[in-house]
Amino acid sequence: MTVANYVTLTRVALIPLIIIFLYFGLDGLAFISFLLISFSDAVDGYIARRFHQVSDLGKFLDPLADKILVICVLIALVGLGKADSLPVIIMVAREFIISGARISAAREKKIIAASMTAKWKTVVQVVAVAMLIINLPYADWMLWAAVVLSIISGGGYLWQSPLLKQLKSS
Repeated sequence: MTVANYVTLTRVALIPLIIIFLYFGLDGLAFISFLLISFSDAVDGYIARRFHQVSDLGKFLDPLADKILVICVLIALVGLGKADSLPVIIMVAREFIISGARISAAREKKIIAASMTAKWKTVVQVVAVAMLIINLPYADWMLWAAVVLSIISGGGYLWQSPLLKQLKSS
């Protein structure tokens, strides 16, 4: 375990705080907490690169932490009637499929690092979720833009995955 990995795990541990704020109608605190936790993603990446702590575990945990954060908050927002369920269902399904592809790759000692498209997908998701939390106009459009990027980046992961090769050979 590295310092960067501890920062990543701390991000995950703080997610319930956002959910609590949302359920108590403290949207401003939920918004600030969500953005701080989202931006701390850059902190663990910086620490890992700056102090030569880049690890296979970190390459796996960091995008997983992003997924857990976004999915948990989106599900809470659906439950509160602040987000439509269809785009959330599509994104959650994509995350399960890609997690399966990553696990398949890991079994073959291959780590699929986050692609640039996936990083943009995460940025758009964070913006969409933040907009939804505080009820900004066009938040739904931003959420659908995240869906499009999710599908595009998901296809890229599947293309790299040994899972695709297994499906082709069967």
